Amino acid sequence: MIPRYLTDVSWQDLPRYEFETIIIGSGVAGLYTAIKAAKTGKVLMITKKALDESNTRYAQGGIAAVIADEDSPDFHLQDTLMAGAGLCDEDAVDVLVHEGPARVNELIRLGTEFDLEDGVLALTREGAHSQRRILHAHGDSTGAEIVRALAQQALEQPNLEIWNNHFAIDLLTSNGECLGALVQRPDGSRVAVFGKATILCSGGAGQLYRYTTNPEIATADGIAIAYRAGAEVRDMEFVQFHPTSLCYPGAPRFLISEAVRGEGAVLRNSTGERFMENYHPLLELAPRDVVARAIVSEMERTKSTFVYLDITHEPREKVLHRFPMIYETCLHYGLDLTADWIPVAPAAHYMMGGVKTGLDGETSLKRLFACGEVSSTGVHGANRLASNSLSEALVFGRRIIKKLAELPELDLDSLQVGSSDQVALALRKDIPMTPVVEKRLKLQKVMLRHVGLVRSDEGLERGIDELRRLMSLFESRLTKREEYEFANMLTVSLLVAVAARMRQESRGGHFRSDYPASNEEWRRHIVFHRESGTVTETVRRMPVEHGQEEAAASKG
Repeated sequence: MIPRYLTDVSWQDLPRYEFETIIIGSGVAGLYTAIKAAKTGKVLMITKKALDESNTRYAQGGIAAVIADEDSPDFHLQDTLMAGAGLCDEDAVDVLVHEGPARVNELIRLGTEFDLEDGVLALTREGAHSQRRILHAHGDSTGAEIVRALAQQALEQPNLEIWNNHFAIDLLTSNGECLGALVQRPDGSRVAVFGKATILCSGGAGQLYRYTTNPEIATADGIAIAYRAGAEVRDMEFVQFHPTSLCYPGAPRFLISEAVRGEGAVLRNSTGERFMENYHPLLELAPRDVVARAIVSEMERTKSTFVYLDITHEPREKVLHRFPMIYETCLHYGLDLTADWIPVAPAAHYMMGGVKTGLDGETSLKRLFACGEVSSTGVHGANRLASNSLSEALVFGRRIIKKLAELPELDLDSLQVGSSDQVALALRKDIPMTPVVEKRLKLQKVMLRHVGLVRSDEGLERGIDELRRLMSLFESRLTKREEYEFANMLTVSLLVAVAARMRQESRGGHFRSDYPASNEEWRRHIVFHRESGTVTETVRRMPVEHGQEEAAASKG
């Protein structure tokens, strides 16, 4: 069993810091919620690296919202539901598509400079969208622009304290209530931080896989610490593999945005044949899981390690204007996007599952909220629609902030801390370990080989066995950030693999070669809880009322 805490320390003996709100993570979810929360109380933001280092920073394509007159929330809702393959929470999607435009307008007010055409917001289309509703910035640097604007705002908030290069090891709890977090400082010392509310905004889990578009920091920390603390975790089998990451000797698995296909790029196999017409009527703009599996199929058929992305037929000026960062990156490795076919292959990109939340970002653990990729709001279902992730973080971040006002104050002096809530003492030993870098690579290879884009019962069983052999780590005394990260990666890898073996069908980002069809009986969520085990639940659908406040905000 995964242990409750990763360390042996009595948090009652540690230096104590108290805040109104604690935010773990500094992507768009963390920055936005920190800015809003700091308007009414003292806020701490904990980020394990620099303020601007997150998955958001690397988001190229853009942010999806209903802006154009010919578009509508109903169109956006239907596109999202279709991509989600029957597992979206329609209430959550309804919230996203109706409240998204107001949040985009707020981003603009906060200083984000989206691209314009003839004085109006420039909109593009991406895979599985029926309309042009993707806003972008500096061509293909949308995430970096949003982070720039929000980070600048965050640094100007007098009530916001930012701890860079700090690591949240675990959440502190008492009687089913989150009190805050156990945090390790850059010098290795530890402190206990307490708050009326704790918001997980720690991002995704791409580093579970050998090949990923995610930065080094995407090690599934938030999902793991929430699971250990007793929060419910849902839909872990649904991992999205982006179809087109750069696949070239000496180059990282750099993301080639879906927007490139949205602007006319086509896919060709290693023999030069365009192949998507053999797989889906939407061709290159089919849902990501379809395109990714089609690419793998062609790679296997032609005995190649990549396919080509070809946009050479589009005007050079258009490509340079729309994709300057992608162009420069490819050029650095000797590839000219305007003249060369670019070798690409799928890579782990986004975790649809995460910490289960309600429509206000609340988790099953009192005072704990989750926002952004770490969460499972129900918006994405079995397969995220392109560019919905940034919108989701803003929409549900705003809802969390409104919910915080309803929380009672936290009275630390009156807490009765039970033995199950306190960190255990003197249980672990200094056991010599294989270097973490080796363990991490082994885990990534196991996940790639057995829990990747195409899965089977035999492979999943083998993968689970190999992952469980690594669990001796939890018997050792952990002291370094990379050790905590590996423990988190192992925790979440096991959740992904076990859920993937349980789901005996194919749906969205989860494909089983031994169960290649979807099964209506599996139109359910798989939910994990550390102590009570695993359950399945039906897809939720209830009417949602939209308040006058949001309607007014959408006009401003």
